[in-house]
Amino acid sequence: MTPSQITLFSIFALMVAIMFWGRWRHDLVAFAGLMAAVLFGVVPAEQAFSGFGNPTTMIVALVLIATAGLTRSGAVSRLTRMLARDGRSTTGHILLFGSVGGLLSGFMNNIAALAMLMPVDLQTARKAGRAAGLTLMPLAFATILGGMLTLIGTPPNLIVSSYRNQVLGEPYRMFDFLPVGAAVATAGIAFIALIGWRLIPVRRPQGDGGGDRPRRYLARLVVIESSNAVGQRIPDLRDIAQKAGVRLVGIMRHGHPVVDQLDELTLAQGDVLLVRAGPAALDEYRSAEKLAFPDGRLEPRARKDSEGQSLIECLVPVGSEIIGRNAQSFGLVNRYDSVLIGMRRRGVALRDALSRQQIAAGDLLLLLVPESRAEDVLRASGVLRLDGGSLPVQREGHMLSAILLFALAVLATSLGWVSMPIALGCVVIAYVLTGVLSINELYDHVDWPVVVLLGSMIPLGLALDQTGGTALIAGLLARATDGYPAWIALLLLMMATMFLSDVLNNNATTIIAAPVGIRLAQQLEVQPDAFLMGVAVSAACAFLTPIGHQNNTLILGPGDYRFGDYWRMGLPLEVIVLAVSIPILLIVWPL
Repeated sequence: MTPSQITLFSIFALMVAIMFWGRWRHDLVAFAGLMAAVLFGVVPAEQAFSGFGNPTTMIVALVLIATAGLTRSGAVSRLTRMLARDGRSTTGHILLFGSVGGLLSGFMNNIAALAMLMPVDLQTARKAGRAAGLTLMPLAFATILGGMLTLIGTPPNLIVSSYRNQVLGEPYRMFDFLPVGAAVATAGIAFIALIGWRLIPVRRPQGDGGGDRPRRYLARLVVIESSNAVGQRIPDLRDIAQKAGVRLVGIMRHGHPVVDQLDELTLAQGDVLLVRAGPAALDEYRSAEKLAFPDGRLEPRARKDSEGQSLIECLVPVGSEIIGRNAQSFGLVNRYDSVLIGMRRRGVALRDALSRQQIAAGDLLLLLVPESRAEDVLRASGVLRLDGGSLPVQREGHMLSAILLFALAVLATSLGWVSMPIALGCVVIAYVLTGVLSINELYDHVDWPVVVLLGSMIPLGLALDQTGGTALIAGLLARATDGYPAWIALLLLMMATMFLSDVLNNNATTIIAAPVGIRLAQQLEVQPDAFLMGVAVSAACAFLTPIGHQNNTLILGPGDYRFGDYWRMGLPLEVIVLAVSIPILLIVWPL
């Protein structure tokens, strides 16, 4: 080995060890590795930040923003509401949610797909008296599998497409991944639904859905002309609310509570519902029933949706400017265009005349704030935003435009009219112009640690290839399989990539393994596509640990899992992935 190769292999080995240790974040470790490579002279200084301008890095960032528009418009929530139904068996539930989660992951970020389906899954588990751990891991694995369906489904697909463009002069198209990805996803989800979930250890008692119970507030929602509630009777409305995790507490008409013959009342435009719910369930119920938040006046009217809004949970600390005042005297509505939606004091949700309630230290406030004014409101009032206490309000009026714009981008890319970065960039601009997303929230939806990780790892991967490091690894694999068919080398490469992806971030794994796959194909004198596709599949399939993929980490707490639980279902699943993908690869992409 040359001194440059020794230096790079040492940097990579140290990075892998530190990442596996888990003390520091992957993006920080990758950036530190890049800086070390520049200082040791194995990465030219002028190329140090070339990864941040790489099309792959831009596509990952733009995909996150574009799919956030689908989430914000309520398109994904509407789909999940259509799926939620009581009485399904565990197998039926996993098969349905896994299939939908996998399909969504093919066209949007798989972390976002899991984040949208996970609350519905938790709620269904609670109603069914089933431990959430039985279905959360299958759902997470299904969304990972679904990412293999299309070019934009998962970053490893984008990375191998970029390497193919460098070697063969042409990237993969939108649905080039579909034949192999669909076969693997179908077999994997079928295994998860029929057998896999039975291998998961269950620790929580039946009926505990897992996760922390959200703080519930007494809030008001206004019935508008287009509301589903218009013409409904109270018993029917109460049942619908209960299924959404919301409790209907009372009704107000013309500013006065309705007391007599409540069950005989038929709702009309302008009526106000008093409900008890957590912030997420409150907005979900409002969106589903086409209700409106109040405008903050003493006699509530529907608030106009003029721009993006957020529900923010805040704690009133000692010394806050708002202590001793009420929302009305503070000017929450008139000065900041914000509304006090709910209020809790000493663990009790307050009910009456919130705008006139004198605020005290220790109170919890649920505020509806325009995104452009959020920091102004928090700074002026001196309240503290609770960790994880911000929830973007769905803008269901923009649902159709969000779906059509995203579908048009997919179509344009599939037909080769424009490249993927340009199509997604146009979608992001159109989202802002049509009001799907506000310009103030665009950058909030970018997963910056992933961008830094990719931007740091791409120059390192290129340096490993340019110094002959990838050719050296490929030579070792070729010699290890000398005399055997080429598919044995493909199997060995995929197994090594899977193992590395289970202990390392899948994006970093792809950047290391993709050039090795190309070099290995060249040394075996076969076409590289099967090897590149094999790297994409195996890098995405990180099922043995909670650190191999963000979705695995996301379910760790709510599912009450331990580090050693993942391999029980993950190991046979990875074997199935190998058994299914290699024959399909050889058929679709012959050597």
